[in-house]
This record gives sequence, C-alpha cells and structure tokens, in this order.
Amino acid sequence: MSQLTDTHIRLPSGVRLATRGVDGPRRPFLLVHGLASNARLWDAAAMQLAAAGHQVIAVDQRGHGRSDEPPDGYDNDTCAADLAALCEILGLTGDRAPIVAGQSWGGNVVLALAAKHHAAAGIAMVDGGWLRLRGKFDTFEQCWDRLSPPDFTGVSMSDVTARVLSHHRSWPPESRTSALGNFVETPDGGVRNRLSRDHHKSILRSMWEGDPRELYPLVDVPVLLMPAAGPDDADPEVAIALQSIPNADVRWYAGGDHDLHAQQPSRVAADLLEFASAAGSS
Repeated sequence: MSQLTDTHIRLPSGVRLATRGVDGPRRPFLLVHGLASNARLWDAAAMQLAAAGHQVIAVDQRGHGRSDEPPDGYDNDTCAADLAALCEILGLTGDRAPIVAGQSWGGNVVLALAAKHHAAAGIAMVDGGWLRLRGKFDTFEQCWDRLSPPDFTGVSMSDVTARVLSHHRSWPPESRTSALGNFVETPDGGVRNRLSRDHHKSILRSMWEGDPRELYPLVDVPVLLMPAAGPDDADPEVAIALQSIPNADVRWYAGGDHDLHAQQPSRVAADLLEFASAAGSS
C-alpha cells in the first residue's frame, strides 16, 4: 500500500498549508484536525480510506503542525476559506469534490466550508461542528479561563513525550506518537504548544462569537454527525443540529474519546466509507 506523502501547498493568500496524502481513483477525502492538534492524528484512518481506493488529503490548518504561522486569520471563516482555496488548487472540485471530515473545532470549520463555500460533496463532523461556546459561557473571559491551553513553563520535551506516550491508553500506539506533533521543543530543552497561545485564543474567540445554528440551514450536502457519546448523554446541540441540517444522519460513539479519529480509526474510517457511499460519492 502507498504511504502518506508530505507536501506544502501555497494558497493565494501566501500561507502555505502542509498536507499528508495518498492518491487514489475514488472520491477524495479531506481530513481536518481540531484545535491545537495536527494532521498526523488522522494517519491510521487515512490509510484505511486509501486502502479502499480513495484519494486522501489530511491538512494542517494554519498555525498547526507543519503549516505556516501567519500573524492573523485565526477565525472560522478564514480557516474555511483556506480549505476552499486548497480544494481549488488540488482540483477537488466538481466530480472530485471531497467528502470533508473535521474533528472538534475542525468540525466547525468544515461546517462553514459547506455552508459558505459549497466546496464539499458531504461533510462529517467528528465530535464537533455543533460546538457553541456562547451557550456554555456567558462571557469570553469565562470561556478562556476554562479552555486556555496548559502552561509548560519548567516542563521538558522529554517529560511531555513520556506523558503523551503513556496517556490515552485506548489509542493505538501510532496515534499517541502522532500527538507529539502538537508540541515544539524550545532551544533550552523546554516545550511549547505548536499553536501559539495568542492564536489559540483567537480561535476560541471566533468559536465563542460564532453560532453554528446559523449555518445549518445553508448546508446543501449530506452531513454525518459522529458524537463521542450516546443519544442519552450527548450535548443537546447534537439534537438541534440533526433537526436543523436538511440532510443529516448520526453515528453514536458511546463512551468514545473526543479524538475519535485517533482512538477508533478503523470504525471512523468504516463509517466515513459508508457515508460516502450513501451520499452517492463513492
């Protein structure tokens, strides 16, 4: 089987996005990670999609992974525009329009991609897409206080590596290794998040200010919701999304990890393949 190939794509904005991909004759999949994550967490699922004959592209969003870190543009609309431009450059249009899967914040980004750019044949929202932070926090300051990234002052890269590799025991080993791409070693042997604190804050502010409910009626392609929960303990926003998106279905992952694509890549890939087939995009 072909291996994932790394490359960089320069967008018209000048920003270079890093991608990992495999060519294939069948409908492309575009795979989008979540906040402060990276494309490599999609590797195991990507290879299973590729084994079924699909072209697969996993992308590092701006400021993440191996992509450029421009000084601004860390809002959902700009990140969705990045993906639309990437699709144009890679020829993922028309009959080759992709199934786009986004995890967590990435789900909110791919929702905006479908609603505002109509650049997908279908979208899958992997424990995200319905994230509505204003409904959980009265002020952005409360949101930031709860969801700001950890401070790694005084922590070494070797310490973080040991923690990551021993954490998430339900994940396959390759997924735990891929999570190391979320961090960068500093010259003094310390560590920092790959996504800067200021850019992390900008993304959270965009999520808090935005409202995915406004986008649901604008989506004109099939949508698959994949919550890391069962129907009895899911975020109430999942039910609202199911009711409001014109053509939506759900696959429940009761007791699943928020990073479903890293924890359960085989099941996620199988559900994505079934979704593509049902959407007429096989």
